[in-house]
Amino acid sequence: MHVCAKPGNSPLHRALACLVMVLLSTATYANNFTIRSVETRLNSKVYQLSAQVDYKLSPRVIEALQNGVPLVIMLDIKVEQERSWWLNKNVAELKQGYMLLYHALSEKYILNNLNSGVQQDFTRIDDAIDELSHIQNLPILDANLVNNKNRYFVRLHTYLDLEALPAPVRPLAYLSAHWRLESDWYQWPLQN
Repeated sequence: MHVCAKPGNSPLHRALACLVMVLLSTATYANNFTIRSVETRLNSKVYQLSAQVDYKLSPRVIEALQNGVPLVIMLDIKVEQERSWWLNKNVAELKQGYMLLYHALSEKYILNNLNSGVQQDFTRIDDAIDELSHIQNLPILDANLVNNKNRYFVRLHTYLDLEALPAPVRPLAYLSAHWRLESDWYQWPLQN
């Protein structure tokens, strides 16, 4: 960071040096969410998804959580039909959200499924994140939407939703690499 404060540099050089430092610091925390495994299965004419995700929260995000900032972690799930002469066709899209917050009075971490409303309490943050990491039998697609003559792919991406943060925290989160937590897109064939 001393590069930004060196006397004698032109303002343009200082601005470029600061930009490079910000971009380099982004690489430190990018992709702290890793999708380890995914499978789909057909059960009672509904495709279900099960996945294992490794969530690593940065120390600043954990500190904010323990100081009352709720975190919303989103899963983006897309089912696409492969087409050879055109872009893949989007067959279905699902956003699954989870809110993780710390309740100081009870000293518990609360994990709330935003889609179903199911809520669980944990005494340790590691237990809450472990529960969040295991996705089991999540319904994603009705089998009637699939034609067996075509190939389909499922794509999964997970991220910390910065838009869901309280307004005073958002500007800091947008500027800090510590808050940009997400996975790469993970793709696999839809399987019966």
